[in-house]
Amino acid sequence: MSHPLCPVPATPAGAAPLLDAPLERLLDSADALRERRHGRSVSLCAIINARSGNCGMDCRFCSQSRHNRTPIAHFPFLEAGALRERILRLAAWPVRRIGIVTSGGALEEHELHCLLQVVRDLPEDVRRRVCTSLGRLPEAHLRELAAAGVRRYHHNLETSRDFYPRICTTQLWDQRRDTVIRAQGAGLSLCAGGLFGLGESWEDRIAFAFSLRDLGVRHVPLNFLHPHPQTPLAGQPLLEPEAALRIIALFRHILPDASLRICGGRPETLRERQGDIFRAGADALMTGDYLTTQGMGVEDDIRMIEAAGLEVARP
Repeated sequence: MSHPLCPVPATPAGAAPLLDAPLERLLDSADALRERRHGRSVSLCAIINARSGNCGMDCRFCSQSRHNRTPIAHFPFLEAGALRERILRLAAWPVRRIGIVTSGGALEEHELHCLLQVVRDLPEDVRRRVCTSLGRLPEAHLRELAAAGVRRYHHNLETSRDFYPRICTTQLWDQRRDTVIRAQGAGLSLCAGGLFGLGESWEDRIAFAFSLRDLGVRHVPLNFLHPHPQTPLAGQPLLEPEAALRIIALFRHILPDASLRICGGRPETLRERQGDIFRAGADALMTGDYLTTQGMGVEDDIRMIEAAGLEVARP
């Protein structure tokens, strides 16, 4: 097995040379790290948009914020039968995780109780695959999720602590971090990552990666901005594919033991280099549609994984 060509940095300053390393050399090094730490399997997940739009947060990138005017579907929390049916439909796919995602600052208590009953009634082999992304829940609600059989909680930190006020003013980065800490305290595994291409610097990206490392996050979704119409970032240019690949490789070196899952904005940003995400260090993908935009079909993603000489991690 090959060995990384670039060292794993111990500090943000130590990560700076990764920004100047020739891209192909950096990708080869990230590929070696991925294979050494994570083998040759790629884990898939898929998500359910269980409550859409009308969010009180003013995130400048988000199509679901009521402060923006993106033409999307708005609907309340799904009824129990509809939610169960969607979970079981995704459970037939070769996905290891099924994420239930709701818009807004936090799930309401009556909605949480509906969700808890749906989760409890699922077959055991399906229930163990369920993840939730329900906002800034208090620790008591997070413990209820864990008691019902949910094993992992998703809550993105989005970007660096310093850059965050430039994309959201209705909550603090520290509030997002505190939700991550509460979920860990409730016994839940954490899935926490962010979004790139917002106008942040490379120094922001490095600082963000080290924040995740300091929090002990082991599952990191990496998203790339897909500018939504009628949002403040509607005119923001897409990242170049090479910049996106360098971001993935940077995170692989800073977080060698974490699972790196490539999610929203993947087709638009990576374009013809989408198949290079594994060489850049990714070991997981979100497949199917995203919250308000289309993604890749699961069959297409499986073909891409197999073309890279890798295999799909089975549920």
